[in-house]
Amino acid sequence: MIRALLAPLLIGALSLGLALPAAAAKKPTPAPPPLTPAPVVAAERAFAADGVALGIKQSFLQHMADDAIVFQPDPVNAREAISAQSDRPGPKLEGWPVWAGIAASGDFGFTTGPYAVDGARRGHYVTTWKKQADGAWKWLYDGGPGSTSRDAPGPDSTPGFLMVSRSSAGDEATAFASAQAADAALNAAAAEDLPAAFLAVLVCEARVQGSPAAPAQGCASFRNELGGRGRKVTFAALGGAASSSGDMAWTYGDADWSIAGKAFRGHYVRVWQYRGEAWKLVFDQIVPAPPRKKG
Repeated sequence: MIRALLAPLLIGALSLGLALPAAAAKKPTPAPPPLTPAPVVAAERAFAADGVALGIKQSFLQHMADDAIVFQPDPVNAREAISAQSDRPGPKLEGWPVWAGIAASGDFGFTTGPYAVDGARRGHYVTTWKKQADGAWKWLYDGGPGSTSRDAPGPDSTPGFLMVSRSSAGDEATAFASAQAADAALNAAAAEDLPAAFLAVLVCEARVQGSPAAPAQGCASFRNELGGRGRKVTFAALGGAASSSGDMAWTYGDADWSIAGKAFRGHYVRVWQYRGEAWKLVFDQIVPAPPRKKG
């Protein structure tokens, strides 16, 4: 009789006990932390640290993608060009990121900041990064023009972050094709009126560099930097790539212009971000090059 009376209580207690783990399992999974450019900043810092520890040649080879390019002075495959350089120790090259961005897919990004040679600040660089199949970050392009960097934040500063886009131009191939179209449209417009062409696509968070001055930051400063390039510039696209999420791309190519009748040339590097329904320019750089050899 006592067993009969206790049985329902025991069954109820056991049922309640068994239900607790099930209830606990239904607790919502914590949301992942928001995506930031921290991974590309870490990649940049590792690259810079190896530059000091291993020297320029070995650090560049270790951190580059197989299809990376450099300007020497024209675009060439970075691995082939740098592998051919001497193994003798070179100058101490240092660089540190002060601003960075990353694609929504977390597989493409950029870093930019000052660089110094043997302790003397010389200019500002930009590095575009792509995450490889094994999870490692490798650079696709690294370089920058000489410019004033004495007032730039130091190596221990905290980099600023570009907001991650919430829009997409499609899959990687589709996005790159549309980014190339945006690049071509900018090139065509710049051949007629460079300042107006750039001001139509630049966002106020962007950086624009190429002159001896510090990079222009903010809409109010872009016109002065762009004005130093002359009224018209002839650009010719050469390549680039896009993220798998279709929200970020980089492009590069040739640039030719004249000021007061004197001809100049160089190469451009741009980083684009897809916002809303259009590609917007978040970084632009021109690296001067020596005159082309005649003949």
